[in-house]
Amino acid sequence: MAGHSKWHNIMHRKGRQDAKRGKAFTKAAKEIIIAAKDGGGDIETNARLRAAVQAAKSVNLPKDKIENAIKKGTGELDGGEMFEVMYEGYGPGGVALLVDAATDNKNRTVAEIRHILSRNNGNMGEAGCVAWMFEKKGTLYFDKETYSEEQVMEVGLEAGADDIRDDDDAWEVRTAPEDFSDVQAGFETAGMNPTSAEVSMLAQNNIDLDTAQGVKLIKLLELLEDHDDVQKVHHNANVPDEAFEEYAG
Repeated sequence: MAGHSKWHNIMHRKGRQDAKRGKAFTKAAKEIIIAAKDGGGDIETNARLRAAVQAAKSVNLPKDKIENAIKKGTGELDGGEMFEVMYEGYGPGGVALLVDAATDNKNRTVAEIRHILSRNNGNMGEAGCVAWMFEKKGTLYFDKETYSEEQVMEVGLEAGADDIRDDDDAWEVRTAPEDFSDVQAGFETAGMNPTSAEVSMLAQNNIDLDTAQGVKLIKLLELLEDHDDVQKVHHNANVPDEAFEEYAG
């Protein structure tokens, strides 16, 4: 999507207006449970857990809830029966969609995601139908008004980043997934705070949407991300500014 930071800012502003704090807590806790289940409860040796805990802190998940989520993932507490699933499909204008979800009931979740897609100009696809269009990368975004390109480039390249790009009002730093934690730590040591930081699936080639298609896609993405089991939605669309303005207005 053209303008990650624009999308990020609009969705988070709407999130505050819609009082979605509880959903953010739920999603953060689920990611911690899965990360701990997958790689153990030590944040020093489990890079995914370390990133999940940092993300949870960024949405102000209380310390005791973070600790309990880790214990659920390692089996020290009940409630850690969580499955990581990915759904593939298409949205308005033929946009490719990858939906990351964490659920304790796969049948319920797939039925609900299929329903959201079918009612909002999308449809569920077969496994593998669009995943090949994406590449797993770590991404960090830094506000241009706070940091210069030289600052971001100096720290990022020293820490092991692959690439630094101009993304509207933010600098985008890309890393290999295995280097994400080291690069994030490098910026933390330098006292530089990203507006967002995550390991994500990035489209290798994007398609352009018109304003009407863009508005439909934004609505669909918000409905998907509002679902309790959905952790993240990835797509390959360039959405025109007019669509953001029409949707936000």
